[in-house]
Amino acid sequence: MTEQVEITTETRTDQVNLSPVAASKVKALLEQEGRDDLALRISVQPGGCSGLRYQLFFDERTLDGDVVTDFDGVSVVVDRMSVPYLNGATIDFVDSIEKQGFTIDNPNATGSCACGDSFN
Repeated sequence: MTEQVEITTETRTDQVNLSPVAASKVKALLEQEGRDDLALRISVQPGGCSGLRYQLFFDERTLDGDVVTDFDGVSVVVDRMSVPYLNGATIDFVDSIEKQGFTIDNPNATGSCACGDSFN
């Protein structure tokens, strides 16, 4: 008989959230790069079909007004202009036949384009 274990994580509405799977993937990517001084920066920029698009990248900089949150040893940085757009959003990592990569579930998005790359 197989036992299923359900992992519950608290989703905060006053900050961005990083799933345990995504945190593990970020750690693995940083280990591949041989860097432990980088943080995962998440920002919202103008662009895309729906008006706004996400950017996720590793960054060694700290900017004035950045909000930094630690998730199991992974630093996630959000600039002060992007914070209102990302509060309550959850970043996850999906690895399936259909898709592989980071996903963002954002309760602040009122709509998105067909390709799923941008939102409003």
